[in-house]
Amino acid sequence: MQKTMFDITGMTCSACSARVEKTVAAMDGVSSVSVNLLSNHMSVTYDENVVTADDIIKAVEGAGYGASSRSAARKGEQPKPADIAKQEMQSMKRRLIVSAVFTIPLFYIAMGEMLGWPLPGFLSGMENAMVYAFTQFLLVLPVLFVNYKYFALGFKNLWKRSPNMDSLIALGSGAAFGYGIYAIYKIAGALGTGDMAVVHQFSMDLYFESSAMILTLITLGKFFEARAKGRTSDAIAKLMDLAPKKAIVLKDGKEQEIPVDDVAHGDILIVRAGSTVPVDGVITQGYSSVDESAITGESLPVDKNVGDKVTGGTINKSGYFQMKATAVGENTALAKIIRLVEEATSSKAPIAKMADKISGIFVPVVMLVALGAFILWLALGLHFETALSIGISVLVISCPCALGLATPTAIMVGTGRGAANGILVKSAESLEITHSIDTVVLDKTGTVTEGKPVVTDLVTNGGEKAQLLSVAASLEKMSGHPLAEPIVSEAENKGAAFEAVEDYRLIPGQGIVGKINGIPCYAGNRKLMEESGVDIKSSAATAESLANEGKTPLYIAQGNQLLGLIAVADTVKPTSRQAIAELRRMGIDVIMLTGDNARTAEAIRKQVGLQKVIAEVVPEDKEREVRRLQQEGRKVAMVGDGINDAPALARADTGIAIGAGTDIAIESADIVLMKSDLMDVPAAIQLSRAVMRNIKQNLFWAFIYNTIGIPVAAGALYGAFGILLNPMIAAAAMSFSSVSVVLNALRLRFFKPKLHNTDKTDEIPVINNHNNKKELAKMEKTIKIEGMSCGHCSAAVTKALESVPGVSDVNVDLESKSATLKVLDGAASDGALRKAVEDAGYEVTGIA
Repeated sequence: MQKTMFDITGMTCSACSARVEKTVAAMDGVSSVSVNLLSNHMSVTYDENVVTADDIIKAVEGAGYGASSRSAARKGEQPKPADIAKQEMQSMKRRLIVSAVFTIPLFYIAMGEMLGWPLPGFLSGMENAMVYAFTQFLLVLPVLFVNYKYFALGFKNLWKRSPNMDSLIALGSGAAFGYGIYAIYKIAGALGTGDMAVVHQFSMDLYFESSAMILTLITLGKFFEARAKGRTSDAIAKLMDLAPKKAIVLKDGKEQEIPVDDVAHGDILIVRAGSTVPVDGVITQGYSSVDESAITGESLPVDKNVGDKVTGGTINKSGYFQMKATAVGENTALAKIIRLVEEATSSKAPIAKMADKISGIFVPVVMLVALGAFILWLALGLHFETALSIGISVLVISCPCALGLATPTAIMVGTGRGAANGILVKSAESLEITHSIDTVVLDKTGTVTEGKPVVTDLVTNGGEKAQLLSVAASLEKMSGHPLAEPIVSEAENKGAAFEAVEDYRLIPGQGIVGKINGIPCYAGNRKLMEESGVDIKSSAATAESLANEGKTPLYIAQGNQLLGLIAVADTVKPTSRQAIAELRRMGIDVIMLTGDNARTAEAIRKQVGLQKVIAEVVPEDKEREVRRLQQEGRKVAMVGDGINDAPALARADTGIAIGAGTDIAIESADIVLMKSDLMDVPAAIQLSRAVMRNIKQNLFWAFIYNTIGIPVAAGALYGAFGILLNPMIAAAAMSFSSVSVVLNALRLRFFKPKLHNTDKTDEIPVINNHNNKKELAKMEKTIKIEGMSCGHCSAAVTKALESVPGVSDVNVDLESKSATLKVLDGAASDGALRKAVEDAGYEVTGIA
């Protein structure tokens, strides 16, 4: 199956998009088609062995619209969404100006005598009736000419028996214009016979001003709609603007500037300070601080060194580096994000499809109502002119612009707002489904936790921590065990000595044995210590306590003397508890699934405030658990890293991938959270709810408007109150309804998730010294720091301190060269704070 995006021209209302969609969907080989009115895009999935892109284009053209395949043009030649929207807005602006220039004097002349406004002598009096009428005729012609598209498309679709909004406009304005010509003939004939009563009657009922005012007001509404389209395209346009046009490639030791489209996989590229990273890659030389805010939403620059990945479209704020291109063209993360956003805004939510079906039958029904009202009032004895006015009013006021705009505008603005905040929604259907989620299933590793084990505790048995860490790291450095890396890393950070190890042996299921300076040393579990004759009774209770907290304790011994314990654990992310609390406040059940053992899972459950956890599950079990919850009637969102969670992500009603670094995450999930922050899960659900609420508001007002407007226009109030709706008023009301719907949808641009601040009762309990006492008191500390000189320095120090578990309310003051912060008692030592600042490149002169 082939999936192709097409640009469609000539669509003006939801009936147009419905007709195009229906035409293409009826073709053999087409499996799915989605047309977006606002972006003028069509996404088609089809069998290229049965139907071609050219066949689809011909079918669209046969339906009365223009079409072109996006894949037919080079990427660099494709117009940006913002450029298309800008061209449309400029075109509508020109039409509006011309229409207004001629409509305003026309309206003044037509209404002057009725309202007592002064008119030139050659336009006043019955003797000048023909001049009066012919002047209006000449003024309306430019308005009709500049808005000829309404008539060209409207009558063409009417001829093809698929009337749309343009058909209503063309019939309404055309009928008023035709009646004006009829009136001129009546005036001319009456002047010839001297029947001044008829001259006066038809001079007052020319309707040229109604014809022009209908077109002008509708063009005004279209202009505002075009402006809205431009605004809703901002997110995609900004993303497309991130990609640079040129790249500096290093070939044969020489620098060459080439188009970014010519960069090949494996090329070595040079990126200087202030330049934009051209494609995705890995740093091979140098270092930098990279601004990734446009991709991840993270406001602070991220430090990058050799071996770190960089993403195309991000900005090198400082430093120089060389990088190897690993993804180019359509395979870059930025290109995938743009494609995701475009597909999301081009797809339709189920509620939008319902509105399209209604719009598809609405226009012909309205035409029948207008014709029926005209015939009925004519039969009841009203003048031909009055009955015609009623029919015209029905046609004009019934234009389903608001109905067609209600859903796509809100979806486009909502997905754009999400993209700007690092929340990528892959389809409008996903956006709609997410608002009804009542159960969230969380993976543990990499979702609730950091996904990378670190040393959490060094517990000595009366000796020095430096010796404990030195012996452990010296042994573990020779091991490939997953727990070895965090111990070696901790020793390197603390400056511990690495000793030579002899007679190294790895004992499966127990640990490591080796000789340091001729003395046997051990690092492993209880069984290894017992078999080696090491007395561990003094630390057994501490080890048990550590294990109950979800940590893995390792015994370290030298000779037959126990040096102490080192605990390693995958720590909870700083925002996990708050995110889970937020979901529960929203009335959503939260369940954690993990392949870890039950004791570790229970410890994590207590730390983050979960009510239910299911441990020791494999990927198939996760998918089975999601299916079981769905069978209970729940709407389930699965949140995971997109790799081992792929089956569950695909099974869930909404799959949410934490982090967009892997293809499988994008493939399996419906929503991708670029910042890898669990707080974006409640934010995504709140965004979905806000969009659905906005759509329902739009549909309500659109239906209410037509429900009230059509009967009034058809003369429902005439019999009792003598009230008839002038076609000009009908045109103004129709335009106002469309603009109001668009403006309501644009309110989503200001959407911000309502996230509660974590109070003391929500703090993550910190186990102090493994005695199970939960400490929640906060201590305020002041750190004196040297080396800070600018806002970037203070931002770097702030980020470094905030990354320390248990630290909050960080405030860095450049003038006093200090940082104030709050620390949960027992959560972070002065050494950890010092290390965080010094690792960021600054000097700590004191902590109080």
